[in-house]
Amino acid sequence: MDINASRGMQSGATEDKIRAVEQAATSPLFDETERAALAYAEAMTITGQRVSDELFARVRKHFSEAQVVELTAAVALENFRSKFNVALGIEAQGFCIVRYDLKTD
Repeated sequence: MDINASRGMQSGATEDKIRAVEQAATSPLFDETERAALAYAEAMTITGQRVSDELFARVRKHFSEAQVVELTAAVALENFRSKFNVALGIEAQGFCIVRYDLKTD
């Protein structure tokens, strides 16, 4: 997450926006194009979930065919990296200054 947050901030995303990704569906910080892309990424990422025809149509409203292919490849690559890093115990490397408050009970 930290390398992607860092890249996002280098591309102009604010720290508040990075923190709000989990609430993108309802956050005023995200536009409809970003919401569609994030919903698509989430559907691709959750094991056992499929991208519905409705969601795919929503994505196609905002992106060209080439952009959908690129978005799909980017999400797939991040999913690969996630599995790879977990298997090898690779932790965040401190690329991003965003600090997450993790609540523990």
